[in-house]
Amino acid sequence: MISAGDFRNGITLEIDGQVVQILEFQHVKPGKGAAFVRTKLKNVINGGVVERTFRPTEKFPQARIDRVDMQYLYSDGDLYYFMNVDNYEQIALNEETIGDALKFVKENEMVKVCSYNGNVFAIEPPLFVELEITDTEPGFKGDTAQGASKPATVETGAMVSVPLFVNQGDKIKIDTRTGEYLSRV
Repeated sequence: MISAGDFRNGITLEIDGQVVQILEFQHVKPGKGAAFVRTKLKNVINGGVVERTFRPTEKFPQARIDRVDMQYLYSDGDLYYFMNVDNYEQIALNEETIGDALKFVKENEMVKVCSYNGNVFAIEPPLFVELEITDTEPGFKGDTAQGASKPATVETGAMVSVPLFVNQGDKIKIDTRTGEYLSRV
C-alpha cells in the first residue's frame, strides 16, 4: 500500500477499480485547513487523464505492471505480431492496442510489451532509434540565417522535421517519446 503522501511520478496504482499511473503530483499546504495532494492520473488501460486530490493519509494498492521484452516481427492487416525471445511464444495485437507506438520501430527490433493481469495495454518502443531517410527535399546553402528545418520521411513511413543539411539516404537518430530529430549517425 502506498499513501498519497508518498506519491511519485510514474507509480502505478489501483484506485476505485481502475489502474492509473501518476503523471504529476503536488503537495499543497494551504494557510487554512488540512494539507492535500493534487495529482494528474492517467488510466493505463484506456489512456484517459483525470485530475484528483487526496488526503496525504489515504492509501492505495500498487498495481503490478508486467513489462516483457519482445521482438516486433511483422504486421499483417491490422494485426501486429510480437515474439518473446526467451520462450519463442508469439502474440498478435490489434491496431487499437498498439496506437502509434510503432511509428519509429522497424521489423525485428525489440520493444517492451506492457500488461496488467495478462491483458496487454501498451507497447513501449526503445527510447532512441536510428532510421534512414527515404524521402526529403534537398536543402540549399544560404536558404536561411538561422537553423531551419524541413520535413523528411524515414524508412518506417513516419514524418520527422530535420535540419536543412540532412539529405536522403542519411541515417538519423530519433527520440521516440517526442518524435524529434537528435543527430546524424
